[in-house]
Amino acid sequence: MINKCGLCCNECYAFQKECPGCEEVCGKPFWTEYIGGEPCPVYKCCEEKAFQNCGKCNELPCKKWYDLKDPSLSDEEHLNSINKRVSLLSEGE
Repeated sequence: MINKCGLCCNECYAFQKECPGCEEVCGKPFWTEYIGGEPCPVYKCCEEKAFQNCGKCNELPCKKWYDLKDPSLSDEEHLNSINKRVSLLSEGE
């Protein structure tokens, strides 16, 4: 299951334990409590633009992607993750 930002839910440690997937929780997975309880800004943006995923956006990857960094990742790992997800979403078009 690939969500709006290109992350594969089944590769996430929390999938089916703490989180049923972004689509199931309308962009409010458990970790959103750490950003004020609002839906994920990437998910919310896709919904507002009526995109199935970010692969449809001409701003991919946007500032939201860079700003929404998992603190457990190094800068290099974060950039690699972004590049991998952009590639995955671009292939799906």
